[in-house]
Amino acid sequence: MDKHETSSSLLKYQDQDYGLSPKEVRDTNQYTDEYVRGFVEKWDELIDWEQRWESEGEFFIEELRSRGVKRVLDVATGTGFHSVRLIEAGFDVVSVDGSPYMLSRAFENARKRGHVLRTNQADWRWLNRDCDGRFDAVICLGNSFTHLFNEVDRRKALAEFYSALVYDGMLILDQRNYDSIIDHGFSSQHKYYYCGEKVSAAPEHVDEGLARFRYEFADGSVYHLNMYPLRKEYTRRLIKEAGFPTVQTYGDFMETYQESDPDFFIHVAEKKYVCPNDENNNEGENE
Repeated sequence: MDKHETSSSLLKYQDQDYGLSPKEVRDTNQYTDEYVRGFVEKWDELIDWEQRWESEGEFFIEELRSRGVKRVLDVATGTGFHSVRLIEAGFDVVSVDGSPYMLSRAFENARKRGHVLRTNQADWRWLNRDCDGRFDAVICLGNSFTHLFNEVDRRKALAEFYSALVYDGMLILDQRNYDSIIDHGFSSQHKYYYCGEKVSAAPEHVDEGLARFRYEFADGSVYHLNMYPLRKEYTRRLIKEAGFPTVQTYGDFMETYQESDPDFFIHVAEKKYVCPNDENNNEGENE
C-alpha cells in the first residue's frame, strides 16, 4: 500500500482497533491507527484553544524569542494549536504530523483564523527524509513523544530533531509527569493541556511500560491512546545523549516545583553549549 492509499484509508470513519488485548499493544506504529477520524474531530473539545492559550501565557513565545528563533518546525502539530499561535506571534512555521487527519484538521483550523499552514506528513524516525531545510527550533509538544514505544525509536527521533536544527538551534519537548502517575497514582486538574469542560481524560491502566488513557466525551463516545510512560530523568538523559549539552526542565512552566506537583514537564534543550546561570539552577535542572 503506497502513502496515498494509506492516507486515504485513514481519512475514512473507522473504529479504533487494539485487538483482543489492548494493554499488550505497545507499538510505535500504532500511532496513526489511534487517531481515527472520529477521535480527531472531537480533539478540539479536549483541547480548548482559548483556555489553553490563557494558561500557557507567553512561555513558548518567550523561550523562542529569547534565543533569536525565526524558523520553527512543529513536529507534533495535532489540530494546529501551537502552529497557529506561533504564526500569529510572527514565527515562520512548518507543521508536521504523522496523522493525515490531524494535518487536515490543523489546516482547516488555521484557515478559519486567516492562515495557510505549510503541512507535511512525516514519521519522526525519518523526519529529514520528508522535511527539507534547517530550523532554528524544533517543538514537540502535547505529550506526543510518548507515542514512541522503544528506545531505538526515541533515539532515532531525537537524532532527527537534532539534525533538523541549525548549529545553535533549540528543542522544546514536553511530557506528562509519568513519575507521579506511576509512583503515586493519577491526579490532574487538566489545567494546562486538557481543558475541555465536558471531557474526561484519565488513565485506565498504568505500568512501567504502558499508560493507556481513556477519553470520554459528552455524547458518550469513548476513545483510547496507548502511550509509553516516560520518566523525567530518562527523557533528559536521552536528550543529552542525542547531542544537546544543555537541558532545562520546567514543571507546568515554572522553574521551581515539587517533583510530584506538575501535570507536565517541559524540556528546553540547546544544541550549542551554554553556560547555565547559577542563580537559575533549579536544583540540577539546568545542566
